[in-house]
Amino acid sequence: QVQLVESGGELVQPGGSLRLSCAASGFTFSSYAMSWVRQAPGKGIEWVSGINGYGGTTIYADSVKDRFTISRDNAKNTLYLQMNSLKPEDTAVYFCAKCPTIVTCGGRTYEYDAWGQGTQVTVSS
Repeated sequence: QVQLVESGGELVQPGGSLRLSCAASGFTFSSYAMSWVRQAPGKGIEWVSGINGYGGTTIYADSVKDRFTISRDNAKNTLYLQMNSLKPEDTAVYFCAKCPTIVTCGGRTYEYDAWGQGTQVTVSS
């Protein structure tokens, strides 16, 4: 069955960097767009970034634009999120999610048909 497993979250100081990974299995990874979303303590789900199946189209929330980079390695069935210039407000559980088609579904979280378990990112001094 479809499985998404995130990793890479940890405690980091403001201004630091992290790279999150999402290992996918149980489906043809390159045939589906993927997204990263996050949930801060006491808040709702916030869409962060999306990428199409080929990796040629990427989109970002304004809150992370120019700081975060989404990418994917279809040969390794892995999705990535490079996070630079981290801020305390980036503290959240980060989830990867699968879109139902090869086209990015962006912030339409109701369309996601698979989610990972999440990885905790804490930005604090």
